[in-house]
Amino acid sequence: MKLVRYGAKGAEKPGLIDGEGRVRDLSGVIGDLAGEALLPESLARLAALDPAALALVEGVPQAGLRLGPCVGSTGKFVAIGLNYADHAAEAGMKVPEEPVIFNKWTSCINGPDDDVILPRGSEKTDWEVELGVVIGKGGVYIQEAQALSHVAGYCVVNDVSEREYQIERGGTWDKGKGCDTFGPIGPWLVTPDEAGDVGNLRMWLEIDGRRCQDGATATMVFKVPFLVAYVSRFMSLQPGDVIATGTPPGVGMGRKPPAYLKGGEVMRLSVEGLGVQTQRVVRG
Repeated sequence: MKLVRYGAKGAEKPGLIDGEGRVRDLSGVIGDLAGEALLPESLARLAALDPAALALVEGVPQAGLRLGPCVGSTGKFVAIGLNYADHAAEAGMKVPEEPVIFNKWTSCINGPDDDVILPRGSEKTDWEVELGVVIGKGGVYIQEAQALSHVAGYCVVNDVSEREYQIERGGTWDKGKGCDTFGPIGPWLVTPDEAGDVGNLRMWLEIDGRRCQDGATATMVFKVPFLVAYVSRFMSLQPGDVIATGTPPGVGMGRKPPAYLKGGEVMRLSVEGLGVQTQRVVRG
């Protein structure tokens, strides 16, 4: 299934994408695409529904009908750094022996096509296309062999990052990762049965139509099952938590000379089978 949250910001309703690419309303079935609605038994009930029996939502998704973040009420937005060896090299950093974990504050979560707002005074805001993992069944000390049973689905994430705040202003990476609008997720949550082999998905990002990132999840250092198990050693995972799994090379910081977002650009990005995001960059 491809599950969505549609409508005005802050008032999104749950829906699913039917075979013709239209949104069908799920608000009579679940309150939101959040919490217990993401548990395996809940997703199984949704999968058993006949989309044609659900009300058709007016408008074309992402072309007049706004889609919001594909998950609601996210408690934790965890991200993994330097998880692609070639990205670590362009950043001038070693591939870590264990995953680097940092936080993106949940207040940064944004719709897949909403504007990305540069913080006041920002000169080094960067882009990162990533595979997002959405937790369904919660847990702690999850075993790697069982990790995928805790996944509700997958989505596209743009891990927007202010590099000066992240690297040059003291403290942890978190400072440059969680600014408002720095976490577009969606357009839809794709359940594992439809997502394909998430260990080998193409992914790309363009700025104003110019391809900047062009990679694949096949080059991830730490794979999804390991990451879910590893993160759960340090915190309990709950339904709706999101893990962003790292980015391939091609970010602005890695260019010579570095190139950053100035405002006015359009970012377009995708992970194979998980949809496309499009964001206009504006100055705050």
